[in-house]
Formats: sequence, C-alpha cells, structure tokens
Amino acid sequence: MKFGLRLPSFALGPKTASLHEMGAYLRRAEDLGFDCAVSIDHLLLTPPAYACTWLEPVALLAALAGVTRTIKLGTMVLVLPLRNPAYFAKEWATLDLLSGGRSILGVGVGWHEEEFALMGVPHKERGRRMDEMLEAVTALWAGDNVTYQGKYYQFRNLTIDPKPAQRPHPPIWIGGGSQPFEKVYGQTVTNIDPVLKRIARYADTWVPHSSATPEMVRGDWEKLLTFSAQVGRRTPLTKVYSNFVYVLRKGERPDAAAPHFQTFSGMDLDYWRAYYLLGEAEELVERIRARIEALGGMDWVVLNPLSFDVGQLERLASEVLPRLSG
Repeated sequence: MKFGLRLPSFALGPKTASLHEMGAYLRRAEDLGFDCAVSIDHLLLTPPAYACTWLEPVALLAALAGVTRTIKLGTMVLVLPLRNPAYFAKEWATLDLLSGGRSILGVGVGWHEEEFALMGVPHKERGRRMDEMLEAVTALWAGDNVTYQGKYYQFRNLTIDPKPAQRPHPPIWIGGGSQPFEKVYGQTVTNIDPVLKRIARYADTWVPHSSATPEMVRGDWEKLLTFSAQVGRRTPLTKVYSNFVYVLRKGERPDAAAPHFQTFSGMDLDYWRAYYLLGEAEELVERIRARIEALGGMDWVVLNPLSFDVGQLERLASEVLPRLSG
C-alpha cells in the first residue's frame, strides 16, 4: 500500500501558502516516504461544501515539479469536462514531460452548476463529455494524425506534441460513487450506476468520495466488479482511500481543529467528526482500516491535511501510517 497527500492548496489571498513553503513541505514528505501529492480543482466558491477555492492545479503542479525530486504529482480530481481535449492533451503532456513522468491524472465530472455555466458547458452533458474527453485525450497521447468523431468533440489528422513521458499515458484516476450528496452539495442523486460504469471502463484507479461510509464504498465496489466484467477489463482496478485529516494530540479536544477546517470547509464540527478524519491517531487508524476492509484491501491511502504544517505531516508519518502498514 502506498501513501499520498492531497494538498491544502487553498486560495486564501495574502494567506495563500508560498511556493517556498510548499516545496519545503513536499521535500520533507518525500523524506518521510509519501509517494504522491495531488490537488483539488475548483474554479469558484462552492458553498456549503467549501468556503474557499483552490489554486489552479495544472499551474500549481508545474511549479511543484521544479521544487520536488521524486514524489508523484497529480490531481484528485480535475474537472475534465470543463476543458478542451486538444488543449488539455498538450497541457498535461507538457507537465508529465517536464516532471520526468511523475504525473497522475485524477479526473471527475464535477458538480457545481455555476462553474459549468461560466465555462459555457451544459451541466447535464458533463458525464457524456467526460467519456469523450477521456477517449480523445488518450488517443492524442497514443499516436499521430489522430481523427476523433464524437458528439461533442471532433478533429481530423491531429497530432499533439509533446507526448507524455509515461507511455501510453499517465495513470488515470477517476473519482466518484455514493456519498451523502444532499448534505454536501444540496443535490439528490438517485442513480450512481453511470458514474461507476465510466470508472470501470476508463479508470486505472478508483477514488471513492471522502464522505462515503464504508457501507456505501462496499456497495459501489461490488457494482464496479460487475461492470468491469461486463466491459471486459484486462487489468484489475486499483483503489484509493482519501479523506481530509486532522490528528489530535492525546487529550486534545476535537473543537481544537475548528479554526483549521473552518479556513476552507463550510461544514460543521459534527459533520467533520462523522465523515472526515478528526481524532487521535488510534481512532483515525481504526476508521481508515474500516474503509480498507470494506474494499477488501487498498492500493493507496491519500490524506488531506488542513495546512502546510510540518507538525501534522510528521504526526501522520509517525503515528498513523506505520500502524496501517503493519
């Protein structure tokens, strides 16, 4: 099992972390054995889920590639339907090349209607556009003089250069699945099967939602196995457990974390305690183990600290991760 970080790359005006601070943090993470660092993608404020936005992920990762050495860099997740396939294929291939083949492309369909309206992309088309984007972009990475004829994207005899350093393409992680949608997003989703079918067809790795319960994750995984067989997958789907995290010291009260998560989160303390990882190390280990067991094992654990505080990083590395590896 590998361990990664989802970066607290919050856009906080003058309080936004500097590249120097991020670089020092990630080089320490490399020394501590973390395998990847990934970033969230949001163009706008998305209340009630979040109280801030994130730095633009591709520009951020390009900068971080220059101040890190070995850690893989990626997104978890980038809203792919908001992009253009040809432009994005070149953009991400350039990132992968300049990082020395260290990129992980984590993508999702997105959910915030205002972001789609701003970019002129119909919200209701996002799932089908995602499918075409994945097909078109991977085709452009695989060869030259590519022709693609979809409903939303078309091009003829198109060659994108450079190609990614990783062949045939960087690892593709796709996020999605069951979660308490109405609490976080003010939406009710009754049929998650199209999302799971997309993951079974296109993903190398599945990223369940952070707020999904073990029961939700287990049910989704059973469906993913069925859908994978239906599409004739030749390689097994790998899995990521991810969540926001704050490790309390012995005897420290949970509300001590409130100033940290309120910087970016629109959810209350009760929600945090129920769905995210807030507690002492022993409690967090047990909760993570429950998710691992729900999936019959896990390939990655990716945790999202609430700031670039090296103290929290050290606490994760010394008190949480070793107990998961044992």
